[in-house]
Amino acid sequence: MNGIFSVPHVNNEPLLDYTPGSGARESLKQELKRQAGMILDIPVFIGGKEIRTGKIKEVVMPHEHGHVLARVHQGGEEELRMAMDAALEAKADWAAMPLEHRQAIFLKAADLLSGPWRDRVNASTMLGQSKTVFQAEIDSACELCDFFRYNVAFADQIYRMQPESSKGIWNRMEYRPLDGFVLAITPFNFTSIAGNLPTAPALMGNTVVWKPAGTGALSGYYLYLLLKEAGLPDGVINLVPSAGSDVGRVVVADPRLGGIHFTGSTSTFQQIWQQVGCNIADYSQYPRLVGETGGKDFVFAHPSAHVDSLVTALVRGAFEYQGQKCSAASRAYIPQSLWPKVKEELLEEIRKLKVGDPMEFDTFMGAVIDRASFDKIKGYINDARDSEDAEVLIGSCDDSKGYFVHPTVILAKKPDYVTMVDEIFGPVLTVYVYPDDQLEEALRLCDTCTPYGLTGAIFAQDRQALVMMERALSHAAGNFYLNDKPTGAVVGQQPFGGSRASGTNDKAGSLLNMIRWTSPRSIKENFVPIVGVPYPYMEEA
Repeated sequence: MNGIFSVPHVNNEPLLDYTPGSGARESLKQELKRQAGMILDIPVFIGGKEIRTGKIKEVVMPHEHGHVLARVHQGGEEELRMAMDAALEAKADWAAMPLEHRQAIFLKAADLLSGPWRDRVNASTMLGQSKTVFQAEIDSACELCDFFRYNVAFADQIYRMQPESSKGIWNRMEYRPLDGFVLAITPFNFTSIAGNLPTAPALMGNTVVWKPAGTGALSGYYLYLLLKEAGLPDGVINLVPSAGSDVGRVVVADPRLGGIHFTGSTSTFQQIWQQVGCNIADYSQYPRLVGETGGKDFVFAHPSAHVDSLVTALVRGAFEYQGQKCSAASRAYIPQSLWPKVKEELLEEIRKLKVGDPMEFDTFMGAVIDRASFDKIKGYINDARDSEDAEVLIGSCDDSKGYFVHPTVILAKKPDYVTMVDEIFGPVLTVYVYPDDQLEEALRLCDTCTPYGLTGAIFAQDRQALVMMERALSHAAGNFYLNDKPTGAVVGQQPFGGSRASGTNDKAGSLLNMIRWTSPRSIKENFVPIVGVPYPYMEEA
C-alpha cells in the first residue's frame, strides 16, 4: 500500500417518492410484475457454489398466500458443516486483503443497490415480505445503502484509532478479525438488517455462515447475488437457508464459532446464549454475541402534548409495516384529559387506512408475514374481546386470501393487562389511560411493566415535563424520541439497539457495532533496544 486512503464522504441515501407518472414508479411496477410472474428456484450457496438439496420450502406472498414466489432448497447438517469449512478456507485470503479493497466491495454494492439493483431488491421485499412501496424503499434500498456506506466509514475510523507512543517507541494497534467464523442469523422484517448482519463482520475481515429467515429468503437471494456482482469473493459469506434447530445443533455447537450476529426473538436469542454458555469450555475462543431482540415499545403522552402530532405518531408508529418492526409502538399511556380527543382522532385516522396488496401503491398496510403470526395476533385480539379487563375499540382479522390483521386498538383497563406487557409483533396498539394527577406512577409503570428496553417516545409541549419524563424513563429504551414516533431510526443519525430483554445494545449503524467484530492486537516496537539487566536504582550511592 503506497498511500493512506480516505473513504468517500458519506451521506444518507435519498428516498425516491414514486409519485404517479414518475419513472421510478413505472420501473418498479414492471419489476413487481416480472417477479410476481415467476417462481424462483433458490439454492444454497457455499463457497460460491450452488447446491440444490431437494428439501424445499416455499416462499409465498403474505397478502396472497396461494401465490408461490420461490422454492428454496434447505440446507441440513451436511451443508452447514460445508459452509463452516468454506468460511474458514476463505478466511486467510479475505483477512489479508487490504482494507481499502474490502471497503471498495461494499461501496460498490451500495452504488449497485442505489441504481440498477434497486427495483429488484425493493420488489422482492414488497412481494415476499408484504411491504408497501414506501416501507420497502426506506428499508431495502435506503437503509441498506446506508449500512454499506457508513460501515465503510466506521471501519476507517476504527483502523485510525491508534495508541500514543513515547520517545524511542512506536505503538500500533492492529484490528484483526475474530478467531473462527461468524454466524449471522437474520430476520424477515427488514431486508436491510438481513444485509447488514453478515456484511458488517465481513467488512472487518471475518467470514460468515448466513442463516436467513425462511420468510425473507426471496430478498436474501437477491442480496447475495448483489454482493457477488460487487466482487465479494467466494466463501466469504455462505448463504444456507435451514432450520433453526439444525443451526443450533450443528453451528452454534461448533468449536470454531467466533461470534454470532443476531436479530430475532428474545426467546431464541436466550436459547442461543444458554447453548453457548453450556458449550463454553469446548470453544477455541469466547464467541462474541451481538443480538437485537424483542421490544414492547411505548408512546407516553403528557397532558401538554400536541394531540394531532401524537395521533400521527400513534398511527404511523403502531401500524406501518403491520406493526412488524422491532421498534413499533405497541403500548401507549394517555392522560385522562386528552383521551376523548385522542380516541376520536385515532379511530378516525385508522378508518381511512387501506389494508391490502402492496402492489397497489395507495395501500398503507399489507399482511402479516405468515400463518403462525396471524394466529398468534388473532388470539390476543380474541382474548381481549372476551376479557373484562380490556375493550377492543377497532380491529378485525381475515385470512381468506392473505394474512390480514387490520389496525387494532385495545383499551386496557389495567396497566398490566397482557397486551400492555407481551410483545405481539403485529398491528395492535394497547392504550392505558392514566389520571392526570398520577403522572409519576404512570411513568413508573411504563418503565417497569415489561422486560424490554428497545424504543420509546414521549410527547409534551411543557419543556420541564420533557426533562422530568426523559429522566424517569432513562433506562426504558435504547432509542428514545421526544415528540416523534418511536420508529424510523436512520443509520448514522440514530444508532439502533436496546438493552434489558431487547438485546446487547451494540447499536447497529455505528462504530460500536463494527468494533465488536475485531480482535485487536497491540504492537510495541522499540527503536533503540536496551542493553543491560540492572536498573539505575540498583546502583550503590
